[in-house]
Amino acid sequence: MTLWGIFFLIFIYFIRDVRANVMSDGFITREGVHFMLNGSPFYANGFNAYWLMYIGSDPSQRDKVSSALQDAAIHGLTVGRTWAFSDAGYSPLQYYPGSYNENMFQGLDFAIYEAGKNGIKLILSLVNNYDDFGGKKQYVDWAKTQGQSLTSEDDFFTNSLAKGYFKNHIKAVLTRRNSISGVAYKDDPTIMAWELMNEPRCSSDKSGSTMQTWISEMASYIKSIDSNHLVEAGLEGFYGHSDAEKQQFNPNFQVGTDFIANNQIPEIDFATVHSYPDQWLTGQDDEAQLNFLTNWLRVHIVDAQSILKKPLIFAEFGKTNKVPGFIPEQRDLVFNTVYSSIYWSASGGGAAAGGLFWQLLAEGMDSYRDGYEIIFSESASVSNIILQQSKRLNKIRKMYARLKNLEKWKRAKEKINYGN
Repeated sequence: MTLWGIFFLIFIYFIRDVRANVMSDGFITREGVHFMLNGSPFYANGFNAYWLMYIGSDPSQRDKVSSALQDAAIHGLTVGRTWAFSDAGYSPLQYYPGSYNENMFQGLDFAIYEAGKNGIKLILSLVNNYDDFGGKKQYVDWAKTQGQSLTSEDDFFTNSLAKGYFKNHIKAVLTRRNSISGVAYKDDPTIMAWELMNEPRCSSDKSGSTMQTWISEMASYIKSIDSNHLVEAGLEGFYGHSDAEKQQFNPNFQVGTDFIANNQIPEIDFATVHSYPDQWLTGQDDEAQLNFLTNWLRVHIVDAQSILKKPLIFAEFGKTNKVPGFIPEQRDLVFNTVYSSIYWSASGGGAAAGGLFWQLLAEGMDSYRDGYEIIFSESASVSNIILQQSKRLNKIRKMYARLKNLEKWKRAKEKINYGN
């Protein structure tokens, strides 16, 4: 057999091993700072693909969903994050409160089904902070049409009617029965977690108390319907008033969230952080942005480990190519920085449980390019970095699984010896 043939076989066995770990029918659970699947540690090396539902709703375009998920699986990726919302506007999921577009729901059904086929777990986000795809502004506008006197998008977090509309959406999604598999979403182990909101912000209340109350209420509501799945808030990771000293690590703005307090809510199962120094520190050079990123990663890993005692996912990160003089090595450096921080934490049993880059596209999706896109066939160097991270995390998973089995064996042996 040629050297390339041997390499190909090793590669195939690696992918099968990763997929076998994810495709078994267990739900992702949490034990302390670790995710678990069927008694073994689980690591979330993955991607964002917000477009899965929309593209999946068009039968002539569904091959792009299948292709992207297959490519992700080939690179050992275990988790994808996508939208389970699109409120009013063009081809929405929700036309108006309680009225749903069945065609769009079937697009989400297809995305979930295809993810399961490819051994990929999904994090489904339930509403947007921004106006794109409707977001919290659309819920406020719906409440206004019913006579509510509202003056701010942030009334979404406090107005009883707007909150009621959102709870109805939560229930509609969680109790949806997949038209392909026949499995209700709340009973589907392909889904890893529910995300309350994409990047929640409440700038009208910098204290964070409004956001704290809303997260607690909505996370509890999800748990009252669905006891199978994990819940996370969708936070970017900004520090708030619960630890004012840590605010030095923020970019120079406040958005009314609190990484520590918000994630200490009992119904929140794991913490998330987003990392965009190229957006947050415009005007600073690559070195300054990379220094920020390194500290941003470090301090959140430490706090997840020692204060929150919950797993941490870097749920969005990337590097735009839409800057003068961009070269792929700049993006590679960002990916290596994020992945190395995750690896060193995970290899020591720490709280960092994975990273989801923004964003994965299939070929032929030029209108979705935003500068952060990763198309595996176009991006050889970063694709290899992604694959190597999958291999490293898989080795850690297998190591801890062996150690856990060894501990079980030792306890069983001690019990037998004690009985004799």
